[in-house]
Amino acid sequence: MEQEAKVQLITKDMTIGDVVSKYPAVIEPLQSAGVHCVGCHVSYHETLEQGFKGHGMTDNEVGEVITKLNTAVEESKMDIGKDIIITNKAAQKLKEVLKENNKEGSGLRVELVPGGCSGFQYGLELDDSTTDLDLVIEEKDVKIIISKENLQFLKGAKLDYVDSLQGGGFKISNPNAHSSCGCGQSFEY
Repeated sequence: MEQEAKVQLITKDMTIGDVVSKYPAVIEPLQSAGVHCVGCHVSYHETLEQGFKGHGMTDNEVGEVITKLNTAVEESKMDIGKDIIITNKAAQKLKEVLKENNKEGSGLRVELVPGGCSGFQYGLELDDSTTDLDLVIEEKDVKIIISKENLQFLKGAKLDYVDSLQGGGFKISNPNAHSSCGCGQSFEY
């Protein structure tokens, strides 16, 4: 019996703009692949293949990135309805941080604190205590602790870990935040 070929939602002939608007989960893998023009005017006319080739990729590399984009879309479908989404990279880094600080078994507390020019900032700290007022999310062998009163503001947010030339750190992408300040350090609901 022949195995059916899996239908790809994203192909190399689609424009960058169409893919990004239809599947926002591809933004981070695109940027990781060196394609940072996801919001520029060129992205509405240029296909994924043209964009990748413009960045010096071979046909094989284009195929690999297209596969990663399709995987990101499939994985994002599994995240729908979750209280908070934890990327593999964030889980791995949190495990490293917990081990370095002799805090295995503890969790990462995510808080909303007043501050910044837009009203709120995220507070992150390693914590080994919880109360009845907390929600503990255990996924990918890590714990995320959120107060139940803050859950409404964090529901559906994604916790990631990013490395950049400016340094690395945990990043929260929150669909509930309506706006953020220019420096990206604070936001408003």
